[in-house]
Amino acid sequence: MGNLPVISGNEAIRAFEKIGWVRQRRGSSRHIILKKEGMKTTLSIPEHKTLDRGLLRSLIRDAQISVDEFKNLL
Repeated sequence: MGNLPVISGNEAIRAFEKIGWVRQRRGSSRHIILKKEGMKTTLSIPEHKTLDRGLLRSLIRDAQISVDEFKNLL
């Protein structure tokens, strides 16, 4: 498991969209809600300039991919 890069919320959204996650709606304030067909989980990604690495790791885990797979999407 590699180190996570420092990325923005929009960069994370684009990476997840590459593997089938779709913008479902805008959540409260500056959050984008992503949904993937066949999964019960939704991802709530803040549109911040930088995402906390703990939050990013949690999003990756919820999306059921590895850190290395995610880094390849960037």
